[in-house]
Amino acid sequence: MKTYVFSKKAAALHTAFPGKDVEFLAPSALAKHSPDPEDSHYLDLSGLTAADGKKAAGQLKKRCKNAPWGIIDPKGTIKDPAQWFFDGAADYIGPAALKAGLTPRRLKSAAAWRQASGGEGAAPAKAEEKSTERGIKLPSGAFPAWKSIAAGQTIPVYLLYAAIQGKTALSARLGENAYGQLYRKLLAFLHKNFQPAEGLLWMETGKDCLFLIPPKAKCIETAVISCIRMLISAPLIAFESLNLSIPVNFVFSLHYGTITYKPPGKTGTVVSDAVNFIFHLGAKRAEAGRLTVSGEVPGITIPAKLEDMFVKAGEFEGRKIVHTKKFSYLQSWL
Repeated sequence: MKTYVFSKKAAALHTAFPGKDVEFLAPSALAKHSPDPEDSHYLDLSGLTAADGKKAAGQLKKRCKNAPWGIIDPKGTIKDPAQWFFDGAADYIGPAALKAGLTPRRLKSAAAWRQASGGEGAAPAKAEEKSTERGIKLPSGAFPAWKSIAAGQTIPVYLLYAAIQGKTALSARLGENAYGQLYRKLLAFLHKNFQPAEGLLWMETGKDCLFLIPPKAKCIETAVISCIRMLISAPLIAFESLNLSIPVNFVFSLHYGTITYKPPGKTGTVVSDAVNFIFHLGAKRAEAGRLTVSGEVPGITIPAKLEDMFVKAGEFEGRKIVHTKKFSYLQSWL
């Protein structure tokens, strides 16, 4: 596999793209470039005006209809990298990824991502792509296994925050050791319930946690239904699975955004607006006994058969949100 980099400032990228199988060309070469489906192609936006960058990106997409392509953004000027993925890109390389350097494995993973997510020219896959009222589309086809996504790769993904009701008060009431045991039981229980949605336990703080869900309609529908089932069954779960003698409920919140992926346990340096927002939404706005969903989430997230279970909940940090209605329990559980 060969990598082509179209750039006006190629000298600044040499250290980030090591190896003999990398060729640097001027953006003007795009007009006559004949891509091989096995090769990868990148456009460096630095040194280009907004108009020239848009024109070159259009040429890149057109020429690489059957080959993986990506965008290089050395100064991080692109506000929403996910839009490139929605437009068919296989990769987005920002300042952090450039500084870390791009190994051959990293570049191969990006190409594999495009093949697996159903890009043009990729192997046929069962269609799952649906449009939303905001014009956002989710990738169709199979999502790559989490282990095949390279550290530093930028991906669009669902972020699902989960915690137990009154976690701080519970910790004080039960004691540090007992709460630690409860928290480990909670993580194991959530992991089991989000497995059918291909959920990845990505971050955990000792009191709350964050799962990643693949950007596929089937996966996110499964995750939403799992959340609702847990909310409805919370009293039984607290007693039977968490071994609590007091009734508690869950706090769930859901957001859709772009992250720079790092494996679980190595996320301490992750800087992401999406990650910050989901933790704020879960810890500061979401309510116990509800699933709270941000307005950034594509409309297909909530299955039509469950729409009546959600109501508008105003705005939070500039984003509209909705959440599930409150579920009632038998008085004996209260």
